Amino acid sequence: MGSSQAAVSFLTNVARAAFGLGVGAAVLNSSLYTVDGGQRAVLFDRFRGVIDDTVGEGTHFLIPWLQKPFIFDIRTRPHTFSSVSGTKDLQMVNLTLRVLSRPEVSRLPYIFKTLGLEYDEKVLPSIGNEVLKAVVAQFNADQLLTERPHVSALVRDSLIRRAKDFNIVLDDVAITHLSYGAEFSRAVEQKQVAQQEAERSKFVVAKAEQERRAAIIRAQGESESAKLISDATASAGMGLIELRRIEASREVAATLAKSPNVAYLPGGKNLLLALNPSR
Repeated sequence: MGSSQAAVSFLTNVARAAFGLGVGAAVLNSSLYTVDGGQRAVLFDRFRGVIDDTVGEGTHFLIPWLQKPFIFDIRTRPHTFSSVSGTKDLQMVNLTLRVLSRPEVSRLPYIFKTLGLEYDEKVLPSIGNEVLKAVVAQFNADQLLTERPHVSALVRDSLIRRAKDFNIVLDDVAITHLSYGAEFSRAVEQKQVAQQEAERSKFVVAKAEQERRAAIIRAQGESESAKLISDATASAGMGLIELRRIEASREVAATLAKSPNVAYLPGGKNLLLALNPSR
């Protein structure tokens, strides 16, 4: 009887110790939180509200139920968003902007109080569209291509200033895509075709001018040649013409002699060659 009571008492003590250890482990676990690399924590206290100091990397203590940590990622993250903006000459342009952003660490408590954990998704698309529309409206459609570095610099400077108002740091801002509407694209294509036609017309006019000058020079040469021949004929008689005729006949005879399909027949009535007339 006494041994059974001792066993029950021992088991009861073991159960109480195990329960106490479990409660202690649970309390200890709820009193610890870990901040990983590239992160910062903001503590919310039920009595004091958001604590002004940020908590760095490592494992830290807190008061269970009374305090709660909120983890921020402070590493640079990319964000991409598109905007349809109107140019100075009333053309619609599609722009895609990529930014690399991170929060200002010393202002994390204020960011948490005013914007929450998703601060970048709330702020960057709105201010990005605002800045793009304001900058694009200062240029004509063709200037967006010819002055693209200047446009990108204006967008970057304006967006960095606007993001700073919300305690967001932008490490890089770039326009990754730019395209025009269908009407402007057709107008550009028609302009290029018109320019090509104009260049072709210039070429045709220049070619005709060269041909005209060549014809004039050729006519002048023929006129001078005819005058020289006329003067030579007047001074030397028809001998020069006969000489030219003989030279032309010689060239014709030389050309025909080289052709195997040409046969020569003597003139006159005696067309039967190598025949005995006595037979």
